[in-house]
This record gives sequence, C-alpha cells and structure tokens, in this order.
Amino acid sequence: MADMPRTNHEPDVSVIVGAYEAMPYLVRCLESVEAQTIGAGRMEIIAVDDGSTDGTGTCLEEFAARTAIPMRVVRQANSGGPSGPRNRGLKLARGRYVFFLDADDYFGEEALERMVAMGDRAGTDVVLGKIVGVNRGAAKSMWKETVERADLYESNIKFTLSAQKLFRRDLLVRLGMSFDENLKTGEDALFTMEAYLRGNGVSVVADYTCYYLVGREDGNQMTKKGGHRRRFDSARALMGLIADLVPAGPRRDALMVRPFVITLLPQFGPGLMNQSDAVRREKMALAAPLMDAYWTPGVGRRLKVHERLRLTALARGRLDLLLDIAAFLRDKKEPEVVRKGDRILLAYPHFAKAGKGSALPKRAYEVTVTEWAGGRRIEPPQPRPRVSFARRVVRKACRTALHAWRAPRAHRV
Repeated sequence: MADMPRTNHEPDVSVIVGAYEAMPYLVRCLESVEAQTIGAGRMEIIAVDDGSTDGTGTCLEEFAARTAIPMRVVRQANSGGPSGPRNRGLKLARGRYVFFLDADDYFGEEALERMVAMGDRAGTDVVLGKIVGVNRGAAKSMWKETVERADLYESNIKFTLSAQKLFRRDLLVRLGMSFDENLKTGEDALFTMEAYLRGNGVSVVADYTCYYLVGREDGNQMTKKGGHRRRFDSARALMGLIADLVPAGPRRDALMVRPFVITLLPQFGPGLMNQSDAVRREKMALAAPLMDAYWTPGVGRRLKVHERLRLTALARGRLDLLLDIAAFLRDKKEPEVVRKGDRILLAYPHFAKAGKGSALPKRAYEVTVTEWAGGRRIEPPQPRPRVSFARRVVRKACRTALHAWRAPRAHRV
C-alpha cells in the first residue's frame, strides 16, 4: 500500500477508483481526475488494484508519485468483482463526499465542482451528475432538468442505480453501508437504492456532462458477464430491499417497476426463443417466488402492454403464452390498435381469446402508459373527473325537470 501525505485536512471529495485489468483506459480516467476544476487541495484519490496483471498497479503508483492530488494506492489479490475494491476504498476515504469512479470511465472537467456545490446547496445525500455513453448506450430519461430535490417515486432517477454518483460519506458511515460482495451483478443497484431511500434526498445535475461511461473495445466489462442466475439474484435482492423499506402501496409499486423491467424482464424477451427448454423452465422456477411476492396490479398499470403481458404470463406459470409473445416481439410485428369506448388496447397474441377466466385478461392489453405502435405515439386515455354522489343526484334531477319542461303541453296538463 502506498500512503498519501499525512494531513489533518478533510477533503471535499474522495474519488475511489477500483481497477482491474484497466489499461489503457486507466490513463484517461486518472487524467480526468487531475483536470478537475475543484482543485487538487479539495480532493483525494483512493485507488485499489484488484489483482491486475496488465500493468494497472504500476500505472497507479507512477501517477500517485507525480500528481499533486493526495493519493493512496492499494494492491490486493483479485476479489472477483467491483464490490471488494469499492468497500476497501470506502474504509480509507476521508472526504465529506465519495465518488466511485470506474477505471474505464472519465469525468467532465467541472464534474466534482458542480456536484459538490449542488450537494452543499441542497443538503442532499446523493447527487447524480449527467452521464453520457462513449461507444455504448447510457440512460437518458433522468437528465431532462437540473433539480435540487428529485421525487424518487415520480421521476426516472430510479432507473439509474449505478454506483457512479456523489454520496455524502456521513450517510454511508452512519448507516454502515457497503457493497454486497456476495452479489456478482446488481450490487451497485442495491447500494444506490438504499442511499436513495434512507438518505436526505437526491439532487440531479443535468446541465453539464459530468461522467463519460466508456464501452471497452475488448468487451471486458463486469456488466456484460455472468449467467442468468446472477440476474435473478440481483432482482431478488433489490425487490427485497424495496419491500423492507417501503410499505405496500403505490410508492412501492412505482419503485418495483425498476427491478421488474430492467432486471427480470430481459430474461423473458425474444432471446428466450433461442434457449433450451431446460433453461426456460429453470428461469420460470427462479421467477415464480418473485412474482408471488412482489407482482401487483399497481406495478402492472405502470408498464407497457408487452411488458405487462409477459409478466402476467410469467406470474401464471404459462410458458406457452410467454413464448408466443416473445416470438411476436422477435419478429418485430406490430399489434393492432383497438379502441373500445374510453379504452385503448393493443392486440398482441391471444387478444381474441382474452377475457374473464382467461390466463391473459383483457385488461392486460390496455394502454396505461405512453406507447409506440404502428409507428405512432399512443397516449393512454385521460381518466374522467370523478363526480360525487350528491352532484350526480342533482344532475339527474335537473335533467328530469328539463325533460318535463320540454314535453308537449298535453303531457304537462
């Protein structure tokens, strides 16, 4: 372990870099920390080399020797995932805030200055800085506006649960938070959701690109590794956390959308058609207890029709129906749009037979969120305003009186 210079000064932010086989991406990553406008005196770097064999550790030590930023380098045996290095770095951190920077990625120059200023101004415990992808996709829906306090239940921040955020260290220490080293995927989602739910609010910096998420050309990224069992482990952990911290009802349903759609549902997409019957049935068995425990009509109403249909078939143990819908999606077919009174429905497979007593009820085909079908945008019908019983009685009386007044004189005499 290479120690940083001893000082009593508490930095504003500790940048924790977990690195494994990170060359040559690590060079730009470290340069982006050094270029931060917040200044070397307001930050520190804790870098953990997780058993690399490609020169990552040497690169870290050489950078530490020449940078003006106080820096500690730890070299350890490979831990098998990102949680171990992050936890090791968190124990050594001294900053008011911590930021978990992946060694493949890099900062925008003003990132830390802007995020620390936001956290201090808003008094929040988590700050999200805008992320864009480089040679890969990145979520976009949560970066529409800068907000000092985001609504976790109504906004889209629940769909960005990666660890690349600014966390107030006092929150993490006070709650004894750490990354679950038993989870090999989704450990960051569990950590971040807990911070969202137990912390003092979440801020969003959306008017500046703070973080560049890099897609490695060699494909050597943890997010791309692991079989389907790991995905179910991740879904189970996140659903359990949400259920523990949020009482049953609309707010829990709003959060449950995330693990259902992002973690569980991809296991039952078009790719299911290419898998063996044994794998399909194992997935059904792994999903069954999750559906029994956490699937509700309130979650279903927040989903697109094809999402709701697949999960409804899954909840009822109907692999045959699930495969029919997956084949429809694989073939890129478009459902017919059906209007029935105030309702809009999308005619996915088995629509004609849907109804009372069917495994796929008619309401499962109803548009309840914004959809795209037939190349056009479809908005759910707006609910009619509720009219009180007293007002309905008055309206009926008025209509009766008006009808009597308009009736022929012979009928009124």
